Amino acid sequence: MNTGLIIAAFKDIAKSKSLEPDEVNVLIQDGIHAGLARIYGANVDAEITIDDLAGDIDMVVLKRVVDEVEDPSAEVSVEEARWDDPTYEVGDVMEIPVDFSEFGRNAVMAAKQRIVQLVREGERQRIRDEYSSRIGEMLSGEVQQIERGKLVLILNRTREAEAIIPWKEQNPRERFRQGESIRCVLKKVEETPKGPRLIFSRADPLFVAALFKLEVPEIYQGIVEIKELTREVGGRTKIAVHSRDDSIDPVGACVGLKGSRVQAVVSELGGERIDIVPWHPDPEIFARRALAPARVAKVMSDSARQVITAIVDEDQLSLAIGRNGQNVRLASQLIGWQIDLYGSREWLERGEDMAVFVEGDGDGYETADFPLSELSLEADILAALAASGYDSFLDIIDLDRTDFLAVEGVTEEAAVQLLTLIEDLTVPDSDGGEPAAAEAGGGPA
Repeated sequence: MNTGLIIAAFKDIAKSKSLEPDEVNVLIQDGIHAGLARIYGANVDAEITIDDLAGDIDMVVLKRVVDEVEDPSAEVSVEEARWDDPTYEVGDVMEIPVDFSEFGRNAVMAAKQRIVQLVREGERQRIRDEYSSRIGEMLSGEVQQIERGKLVLILNRTREAEAIIPWKEQNPRERFRQGESIRCVLKKVEETPKGPRLIFSRADPLFVAALFKLEVPEIYQGIVEIKELTREVGGRTKIAVHSRDDSIDPVGACVGLKGSRVQAVVSELGGERIDIVPWHPDPEIFARRALAPARVAKVMSDSARQVITAIVDEDQLSLAIGRNGQNVRLASQLIGWQIDLYGSREWLERGEDMAVFVEGDGDGYETADFPLSELSLEADILAALAASGYDSFLDIIDLDRTDFLAVEGVTEEAAVQLLTLIEDLTVPDSDGGEPAAAEAGGGPA
């Protein structure tokens, strides 16, 4: 049997599995040992030497010389040993050279199975080592097939890894086909009888965080930090950010020039609304910001119960509540406190004090608005709007075509452009509720 061809064949296997030469030799030795065990017995002891340059494999089976043999795979009687060399004594070790020609079909199959098993175990361990520390990281691949709702993936980095996106980790607004490229975030590494299985997600808040890390260099560099993030997949995400550098606006960094960065995230999420707010350690200030895009008239806190009472004007109430209570629910999850929300009329009907409605109660950071100058509008349109008192996005969000045409200097074409911009920067609720304002300079609310 040509041992050079055997070594070459094993090296081809190793190359396809990206194994180092030393790893290949260990695999060959373990495989040959399994073949020898099939010939001599389970407890066989052997020395196996591989000469890569000459293409030779030397095999020597070692047996201890004993008076009475109890384990033929590891022992030889002194009488039998002395047939080979009369000088053998009890306790010596007899070396028995083995040629590959002695390997029968069963021994060869045992060697092959052992090598395949070791290669597979090595692959599994490499997958564990590589991915266990990458939870929350964005990875890309291809949809190999769709099985009972789950997506089976082929990863670009490790094609042999078992990777899936379960149904519950998918965005119900998205549909993928076999062969499509896909980006997702690693949620966990799950152990199965067949080895590690990589569980990915596009529904977890980690996916949104990974997208922002990809689109916002300041987050990737650690200058801007995502402090809190909550999400109702397919509907809305709220994210609170903080800058370690006072000269960098964390919200502006996430939004990008004319909303370019946040719009890239929104596009990947299939149009999911995103509110970006600046994080604050004070729960009252944080709650005011978290309820964006609604303007909050007053917030009061009960630290013992961890409850925030928020009062908003009547025209802001539906915006603060959100469709099916989504906005206030996510705001509560974002700050980690319960939020009790009241409209000003209900608050007064409860007999509460009107003194809570005081001017200048805000924190000096308007999270639900941004200047119209950040939009792609011509200077004459901006000037006409400013002359009529419209300077920010929330000033015009509720205006219709007639309102715009009533502004001196705004033409029919300009009115259409303005309405289109408002439509692009808001996502109307499917049940006809209030549209949510774009957050912090261009992100859909």
